[in-house]
Amino acid sequence: MASKQDIVHVFLVAFPAQGIVNPLLRLGKLLALKGNLLVTFSASKSIGKKLKKAGAVVSGDPTPIGNGGGKIRFEFFDDGCSEDNDDERHDLDTYLPKLEAYGKAALTGMINHHAGKGLPVSCLINNPFVPWVTDLAEELNIPSAMLWVQSCACFSSYYHYENSLGSFPTEKQPDIDVQLPNMPLLKSDEIPSFLHPSTTYPFLKRAILGQFKNLSKTFCVLMETFEELESDLIKYMSQICRIRSVGPLFSNPSLETSSNISGDLTKADDCLDWLDTKPTSSVVYISFGTVVSLSQEQVTELAYGVLNSGVSFLWVMRMDASFTGVSGKLPTGFLEEAGERGMVVHWSPQTQVLIHSAVSCFVTHCGWNSTMEALSSGVPVVAFPQAGDQVTDAKYLVEEWKVGIRMSRGEAEHKVIGREVVEECLREATSGIKAAEMKTNALKWKKAAEKAVAEGGTSDRNIQEFVDQLRKITMKSG
Repeated sequence: MASKQDIVHVFLVAFPAQGIVNPLLRLGKLLALKGNLLVTFSASKSIGKKLKKAGAVVSGDPTPIGNGGGKIRFEFFDDGCSEDNDDERHDLDTYLPKLEAYGKAALTGMINHHAGKGLPVSCLINNPFVPWVTDLAEELNIPSAMLWVQSCACFSSYYHYENSLGSFPTEKQPDIDVQLPNMPLLKSDEIPSFLHPSTTYPFLKRAILGQFKNLSKTFCVLMETFEELESDLIKYMSQICRIRSVGPLFSNPSLETSSNISGDLTKADDCLDWLDTKPTSSVVYISFGTVVSLSQEQVTELAYGVLNSGVSFLWVMRMDASFTGVSGKLPTGFLEEAGERGMVVHWSPQTQVLIHSAVSCFVTHCGWNSTMEALSSGVPVVAFPQAGDQVTDAKYLVEEWKVGIRMSRGEAEHKVIGREVVEECLREATSGIKAAEMKTNALKWKKAAEKAVAEGGTSDRNIQEFVDQLRKITMKSG
């Protein structure tokens, strides 16, 4: 039995958003499983409440992961806002500084408390949007790492921008193309949109670039991608900073044993039984994630485009607001007109939906989690990006990885995508000339992803090497 001093205690700090919580929690479970470590997963109390409501096991006591001795526990902190009032959190310009102030104080107390109990934190792991965690680690003299939850292409874009290592759009030259090493030429609306001078989310730009100012303080950047997907770029960026690709985290077979600890903040509606009634490759899956909100006019045009295409569909329509606002509603009579060929849910078990044989393609906002899940499931996409990394992901999905067709170029084009375009894209993706080729390419990436996370694969080795590195760091400090 290991003494307390021998225990490697990894402390994860999540920004309070679905797209961050899920991959960070998957990483935590994987580290506990692979390295027999003690992992503490922390986030705001509002996240803890949502996880519990969705049915996740979020105990403060260590919960075993697998049979090797690894354990995970949860510890939530006050972020200065009411647990039940998300409106305060949607104003990110004022919320981000508040999260930092309250979070730093709370985490310092937690970490010191663990040290006093003989369970000092061996490593702090954060993610984009909370760069202050790296500062806190430095102040407390604790090694830190980061989980980057976007593509290596986006990582490279932010890195080169922060270090003035390339020409990017400016107020005077808003439309210039961007050429970075080992990347395709990006048009001005294909770079991560927070880097464009016209961005309406400058506070997110500041938060992400804050992480790049702190890169030298982290001993490792864990990246939710896999080498086979972005091989040349990962090799190039690895010469600049210490990168380990560890994805796709969601498809790692090791995690199947710990499914009762989930990062979903909303309980999924039952739609798998409905999918079971549909023929193979007959259903279009539509979901725009947890952040994107669409105007009423855009939702209406999408709805009629879907109806006119004649395809069967499963559509995720969120009812809650995000910092981008509240989406429009489906037009009156839409569901009645769709009849048996359509189903609308508030939330879905997306990873299970994408591997279902009935699903033919995925109409997606191209967030990185959804991108990785589509690629790893062998599902072609119809790209409907809006902002942030989504526009860059769409470029790669369509032009580089050749698994999709483009329906939208993002918020920058300032236009509503009409029902005729929607209908045409859905027909093309399901039965057009490109459909078979896209499916073949998608299955190729699925195979590559499976190989990466299998025992001995590139991502599997990188996780193991990171765990071994943590052990060495703990032994040196012990």
